[in-house]
Amino acid sequence: MHLPANGLKADLAAGRVMTGLWLALANGYTAELLGHCNFDWLLIDGEHGPNDLRSILQQLQALKGSQSHVIVRPPVGDVALIKQLLDIGTTSLLIPMVESGEQAQKLVQAVRYPPNGIRGVGASIARASNFGLIGNYMQAADQEICLMLQIENRAGLAALDAIAATEGVDAVFIGPADLSADMGFPGQPFAPEVQAAIEDAIIRIRKHGKAAGVYMTDETYARRYIELGASFIAIGSDVTLLVEGGKRLKARYSGEAAAPQTPGSY
Repeated sequence: MHLPANGLKADLAAGRVMTGLWLALANGYTAELLGHCNFDWLLIDGEHGPNDLRSILQQLQALKGSQSHVIVRPPVGDVALIKQLLDIGTTSLLIPMVESGEQAQKLVQAVRYPPNGIRGVGASIARASNFGLIGNYMQAADQEICLMLQIENRAGLAALDAIAATEGVDAVFIGPADLSADMGFPGQPFAPEVQAAIEDAIIRIRKHGKAAGVYMTDETYARRYIELGASFIAIGSDVTLLVEGGKRLKARYSGEAAAPQTPGSY
């Protein structure tokens, strides 16, 4: 038995445009449901969703048969937590709040075994290796783990070129919500200054040959980012789907006009 190739990593390298959904409800049942909807990818959010290691594992198990690529975002780029997430079967990671080239290099090391990195060796008892049944796991894992880094503030933007140039980074993802707040425009991701920074970041990321991603639920802005070269677009979340669907259903039977959806960003 051999480790399967990481389809998300291959699609990012090929420049395929992919849209996906945040999973923040933190349970396997809704994850499994959305896994049947055939989004290009689904992200299990451990930063803002109330997830822990066991709930993330539950969702990885629920999504095992899904056609969607599955990504995990931990709350922080902690080396020990990354080790645990990889061992339970995470193959693609989005690390939040990356602010320097040095941090990017450390994160690359965290997803690779020695001598190429610092990932702890425990493959023989890990779900990632089918509990030791994937004989080439340690040899293949370094090449198949997909690492995406998230830029969310001015420090990250200042270090963007160093981050994007780091060997072993597959994609750089822009988080408009935190970025707009850090730039002095809290709750205003569509402020012209913020949009100019996002567009410039996408262009710079692509110049380094890396895939560029962004969270954007407004279709007009999302398509603009795709025109600039972004290929990894988060277009919503399980939470917003449920809230907006609930509001529309209530409005239909109450005679009230449904409030327009507010474009979101993470």
